[in-house]
Amino acid sequence: MRRAVIVDIGGVLEHTPETGWVEAWEARLGLRPGGLRLLVAPIWRPGRTGAASLDEIEQRTADVLGIDAAQSETLWADVWTEYVGSLNRELLDYLVALRPRHKTAILSNSFVGAREREQALYGFANVFDHVLYSHEEGLEKPDPAFYLLACERLEVTPEEAVFVDDLPENVAGARAVGMQAVLFTNSEQTIRALQAALAPHAT
Repeated sequence: MRRAVIVDIGGVLEHTPETGWVEAWEARLGLRPGGLRLLVAPIWRPGRTGAASLDEIEQRTADVLGIDAAQSETLWADVWTEYVGSLNRELLDYLVALRPRHKTAILSNSFVGAREREQALYGFANVFDHVLYSHEEGLEKPDPAFYLLACERLEVTPEEAVFVDDLPENVAGARAVGMQAVLFTNSEQTIRALQAALAPHAT
């Protein structure tokens, strides 16, 4: 029997459409299309696994873009607005109702600073048994070790867990370690799939 549900955040628990901040800042700074991401990518990459602090990343970003402290604060406000998006209340309510019969966890490829902001806005740590962020664990999906760590924290085997993500490569990674996995396209489809997977007769 499936005993646990493990879900992604961005694109699943949060609706995160592009806000246009990249293009707006490229225009403001006189950068060609794609130029901003090219400049910040190597600076931001360590933030995904906690290899650099947010303060370090903010300072290096300001330096490479040539912006002052006030501009940096505005830029990061734009970044985080897109990052946290808006809450997928329908799916969250369904997952909350699964407890305590089923254990629940979040498994997120994240960025330093995400926990504080998402907790303040959405209180994920209050309603899931565990919240695993890549920037805190030093692991990213689809690394098998990240999925197995989530199962270890929940005290279930991979075969007892169902995983939900909006990226095919992450769904494939979960299946590779023995989980049942659902590719998120919308809340209704995902809830139906989870109901089927968690049904008493489901294997």
